[in-house]
Order: sequence, then structure tokens, then C-alpha cells
Amino acid sequence: MVLPEPGRPLEWRLLPDPQPSAGQVRVRVHACGVCRTDLHIVDGELAHPKLPLVPGHQIVGTVDQLGDEVSGIALGDRVGIPWLGWTCGECRYCLSGRENLCDRARFTGYDLDGGYAELTVADARFCFPVPAGYPDDQAAPLLCAGLIGFRAYSMTGDAARIGFYGFGAAAHVLLQVARHEGREVYAFTRPGDIASQQFARELGADWAGGTDERPAELDAAIIFAPAGDLVPLALRSLAKGGTVVCAGIHMSDIPSFPYDILWGERSVRSVANLTRADGTAFLDLAPRVPIETTVTRYPLQAANEALADLRAGRLQGAAVLIPPGSSGGQ
Repeated sequence: MVLPEPGRPLEWRLLPDPQPSAGQVRVRVHACGVCRTDLHIVDGELAHPKLPLVPGHQIVGTVDQLGDEVSGIALGDRVGIPWLGWTCGECRYCLSGRENLCDRARFTGYDLDGGYAELTVADARFCFPVPAGYPDDQAAPLLCAGLIGFRAYSMTGDAARIGFYGFGAAAHVLLQVARHEGREVYAFTRPGDIASQQFARELGADWAGGTDERPAELDAAIIFAPAGDLVPLALRSLAKGGTVVCAGIHMSDIPSFPYDILWGERSVRSVANLTRADGTAFLDLAPRVPIETTVTRYPLQAANEALADLRAGRLQGAAVLIPPGSSGGQ
């Protein structure tokens, strides 16, 4: 499924089979998660994607071809391909353990063709082994909703009470991690979104309600929804010394707010991308929780329908595309 230009529907096209270059592997895609970042790219909210573009960066599949100079991966290995697709390894960010901030980084499904396809290629160094026991469709959301959500979650430190603003794919994964660690979780949704609130309670949230409510004083908040007006709301619910973490790659403008809701050593910070260390740590943790993902499956050809359902908030958990000929792990 190809994005010809932002603002247009994806198009079903027959493309030549991609061939791996040196250091790359080719992967036969079994499942690819649909991320809100994909929606931002398709809707033109993230500028300058590669065009035409095959989106998708929550990819699970098996290696079916190796380029030259590949080590550590064999034919037939099941791997996951995340958002971070390549870094230079030479800049001050890469050399200080912050490859997520590399100025020359290239991203899967944005700078590089991604997983809304039967076949894709990826840098072997940026592929992760997928934990055994996860069907392909269940594993796909771990590759971004899980990985970048986990990086955002790690920024909350030892917060005992955490608020999740927006309860989609990432929040439903990280709620399980937080409960595993004995933390209290407060799930905030659009006012009146009873279905998402009930879903959060079923997964173990201590409270679920609308963003217009303030049920408790929070030690930290993670904003998963791309809505800047949630930042002042979260700050007003935050205890002194707490942190608001903005977890998305795109957010609407943050409105002005009085200094007194920031004072008291409260902080607001963003999370950008992921590092390979994040991926290793999270994918090691996932089966120990164990994290169970809730997914809605769509055939690859229905990618536009999946994006529309995500845009309209009709999903609980994550949407996952299944290419022709794949069972998606079922």
C-alpha cells in the first residue's frame, strides 16, 4: 500500500521485490501494526516523507534474504522492525548513547519504505528478535506502541501514581507494565468515551474517566494523545516535583498557561524515537509481565479503512495489517 502524496488515500500497487543491500536483510512481512505516526504522515502533519512511500514501522516477519556483510541474523529468523531504521553512529548523539536524537537518522515507513507490504528490507543492526510465544499480530504493536511507549514510561521515574492521557495502543500496553510494577494508573479519555474507559478498567486501571476530571494528585503523566491542550490539564493534576511526558512525535500547539501550575519543580518533557537499548530492554520485559496486546486485524488492502478507524477513535488496542498469504500468526 503506497502513499502517493500526503492527504491522499493509500494505493494498492504491485512493486518490484526489494533487494537487500550490504548490511540489510529482506523480510517477508507477516503482520504490520498501524500507528498514529502513520496517520500523521498520511495526513501531512509530518513534513517531507519519502514519496511515494510504503508506510508502516511495527513490522513482524521472517528473514528470507541476506545482503552482504550481515552477521547475527540467519535466514528464517523471525524479527521485528521498528521506527528507528538507521543512524550514523558518528555524531555526538550516537556516541553518547542517544542515537534516538541522531541528526541523520532515517525512519522506517517515513524515510525508508516500511511494512504495509508483503516484503520489505531493513538494516540488520536495527532488527530485533521477537519474543517466542507471541503470534505475529500480537507482537506487532510491541514494535512502536510498546517500544516508544516504554521510553516515555521510563521518564516517569519511580512515580507511584501515573496518569495516561489518551488510551490507545501505547497506553494499553504500558498500563500492563505499570500494574506489573505495582503502580496506580489513572486513564484519561475523551469525555464520554465510555468504551475506552471500560477497556482501561478491564486491563487494571485504578480509575478511568474523562480528561475534564481530576480524580487524584498524580506523580507523573504521559500524554499519548496528540492534543497540546492536554498539557495544562495534566500539569494541574500533577504533584510538586512531577513530570508530564509528551510521548508523541506530533502534537497540536500547547496553549499558554500560568506559571503557577509549572512551579514547584514540575517539568514538561518530550520523548523522541527510541534507541536499540530501549528495544532490547522492553522486548525482554514483555513476556515476563506478560504483556497481552489487544488487536483488530485488517487485510493489507484495507489499510485505508484501518487508518480511518484509528483517526475516528473506533479502535480499542491496536490495528494490525495482515498481508496476502500470511496468517498473522493465527
